[in-house]
Amino acid sequence: MSAIRVNGLRGVELAVFDLKETSDFYANAWGLEEVARANGSMFLRASGHEHHVLTIHERPRAGLVAINFGAADRIAVDGLHAKALAMGVEVIAAPHDLPAIAGGGYGFSLRAPEGQQLNISCDVATHSSGDFADRSRPEKLSHVVLNVADLDKQERFFCDVLGFRLTDSTARMDFIRCSSYHHSIALARASGAGLNHMAYEVPNMDGLMRGAGRLKKHGYKIGWGVGRHGPGNNVFSYFIEPNGFVTEYTAEVDKIDEATHIVGTPDYWGKIMNGPDRWGLADPSPELREAMAGKFIDERNKRCEEIISAQLAG
Repeated sequence: MSAIRVNGLRGVELAVFDLKETSDFYANAWGLEEVARANGSMFLRASGHEHHVLTIHERPRAGLVAINFGAADRIAVDGLHAKALAMGVEVIAAPHDLPAIAGGGYGFSLRAPEGQQLNISCDVATHSSGDFADRSRPEKLSHVVLNVADLDKQERFFCDVLGFRLTDSTARMDFIRCSSYHHSIALARASGAGLNHMAYEVPNMDGLMRGAGRLKKHGYKIGWGVGRHGPGNNVFSYFIEPNGFVTEYTAEVDKIDEATHIVGTPDYWGKIMNGPDRWGLADPSPELREAMAGKFIDERNKRCEEIISAQLAG
């Protein structure tokens, strides 16, 4: 990979309808822990080193706010910023010192071709890992899957600007990496841009099963799983959280050996896989498919807009 690149996925930021309802889900059912909050925003950590892996902002409309990536140091951050400018990428904010409540550090923000905000940072405060004794709780944000209208354009952006590499390609999506993990981003072919789902890594399959059991006790049904994917070879279970976003527990994700890795093609995966579950046991529910397409978020956003419009008219 290019020396000037991002080197890991830090977290994701979401706009949510109700901060309390959402934080209750992620803290009590999902297994994250609050780090800080201010001005209608909350930062939640997993059990790993990252200062936070999820930021939620209470807003009238729900949706993806940003995806956060790490870089090695200030030289890498400045280099990526200069590279983005040279390639004509929209830069939202130039490199600057970041707020202490979010872990501090140094970074900048840019926009992907289909409008997603990406934040690149270094020197963010960290935690000692292993602080959570319950191994069913997430260690990190494993990957984010984006629905995209122009997969090739989005993929060129991530690879050419940020230094990602293609790991695997299927008829449905491409999997790209910025570290030794099989993928930090996947791009799913769709009719438009949106957030397909977020995946949080737990230590092992036992942790995944225990986490899924905790979700069930809190009244959340498994929308897909338990199964094992083809690309990535990871075990999975998917749920729909209170806003309508899809969130996944995953474990046993493949690590990539740069010297020996061969990119899996759609033809290869089409021959060895009968669907996206190696075991052939799990199929996504109709509700989960709709949530991955953004249907529930869109419907609730529309209802909120209608209420606000009626209030303004009255």
